[in-house]
Amino acid sequence: MEIRKPNDSELKKVLELSPQAVFDGTLGEVKPTNEKIEQLVKPLLEKGSYYLIATEYDNLMGWILIGASKDQFTDKTNGFIYELFVLEEYRGNGISKRLMRTAIDHLRQHGYHEVRLSAFAENQAIKLYKELGFNIRTVTMSLSL
Repeated sequence: MEIRKPNDSELKKVLELSPQAVFDGTLGEVKPTNEKIEQLVKPLLEKGSYYLIATEYDNLMGWILIGASKDQFTDKTNGFIYELFVLEEYRGNGISKRLMRTAIDHLRQHGYHEVRLSAFAENQAIKLYKELGFNIRTVTMSLSL
């Protein structure tokens, strides 16, 4: 397996599949259109965020979107993981862990001293995040009316 930045056609494929990634990541609560994905991702890419993809024999297996985010209270800039996704047929093979470790290394090399991410409370990936040393920092709560 290789983890690297995508070429243009691979990036197009990632963006086409991103609605499914958001759907899975939000536990089925949100399934955005491709237009909404572009609206969310394009500004991140323009500000220096980028994807890393996992491939094997030219098959796209998964990806991670990384970049920077500013803490709203301290104005400190941290590394941020915006999206992590592995296609269903490749899950259970440690790809998420390899993507996460590679992303953390990239962010460290870019000079960040902290990496943050957000996840839905029941997301299975939280176990992985904790295993990699992430701690719960904030909790967002909601009340349906």
